[in-house]
Amino acid sequence: MYKVTFNNKNKVFFNALKANVDQYFAENNLRRTGNWKLYLKSFILIPVATAIYLSLLFVPMPAWTGILLSGLFGFTLASIGFNVMHDACHGSYSTKSWVNDIMGLSMNALGGNAFFWKLKHNIVHHTYTNIDGIDDDINNRPFMRECSTQKWYPMHKYQHNYMFFLYGFTSLFLLFITDYIKYVTRKVYTTPLKPMDFREHLVFWVSKLIYIGLTIVLPIMLLGWQPWLIGFLTMHFVLGLTLALTFQLAHVVEHAEFDFAGMEPKKIENEWAIHQVKTTADFAAKSKLVSWFAGGLNFQIEHHLFPRISHVHYPEISKIVKRTCEEFGLQYNYFPTLGGAIASHYRFMRELGKRPAELRVA
Repeated sequence: MYKVTFNNKNKVFFNALKANVDQYFAENNLRRTGNWKLYLKSFILIPVATAIYLSLLFVPMPAWTGILLSGLFGFTLASIGFNVMHDACHGSYSTKSWVNDIMGLSMNALGGNAFFWKLKHNIVHHTYTNIDGIDDDINNRPFMRECSTQKWYPMHKYQHNYMFFLYGFTSLFLLFITDYIKYVTRKVYTTPLKPMDFREHLVFWVSKLIYIGLTIVLPIMLLGWQPWLIGFLTMHFVLGLTLALTFQLAHVVEHAEFDFAGMEPKKIENEWAIHQVKTTADFAAKSKLVSWFAGGLNFQIEHHLFPRISHVHYPEISKIVKRTCEEFGLQYNYFPTLGGAIASHYRFMRELGKRPAELRVA
């Protein structure tokens, strides 16, 4: 693993911020984990997804209705990932670890694997955010160039036009390719995996087989391969596009900073918390609709600073984070609307797609 450290000897910013956030929870007598708002989302989203799935299998309908429902199914699954899986895998869904473990397996129900996701997201991405060479979330080479230190290819001139199409294949790659690469190589990009015990091996294979059985084998048996293929691809395209775009808007946008890690040890001069603020952005914070479906991931700065606090608290915590950033002279990256964040991502990727004055040769 590439060695990167932060200047955390004097964590002035984070100590002040944490004290302010701790005071908020103490004064309001609140738990940091989920509350009725999160659990209500679970009781809405999971039954809705189940109902759509069963309807697609057993209710006769016109082709266009099936396609629309398949797209809605994909969007609902993405919302389950944002709201249920994400909090659970961070340990912030419930105060009970066994509840977090069970709800975290919703990642497996989406076709992925919670064990791999926790290392990729909780450890690698949250620690080394936007550090090229370590952060797997900005490792979409050679198809896309997401920071200036990555090698440029001529096709990148058009990446701002084809990137949304590629995002639609995110969950399909997860299901059929990337999880197996992690399993065989025992690595997430350049970071070694911790050893998998027998239970994790069993969960990996059993959950993959169950997913294939429920989303491929059974629908083909009941509907035929052509209706299944159209619905399956539609569902995964909407799922993948929603997942990828939401995370891209948090980091691969204008004003967000990037760094690079090579084989030599690297010391980042900022403390870890400042690095998180500089590499992350919030968007559409005032939109209750976006916040509800995105599981608070539009409050990405707050999430990166306090990943073990449930997203239901982020709207209030964001006020504290913004105020503390102002006190320390830190830029708080924020886009008022979802459309503005998408436009910034588009402009940023278009700029990175231009041929650099000095080309990297490796």
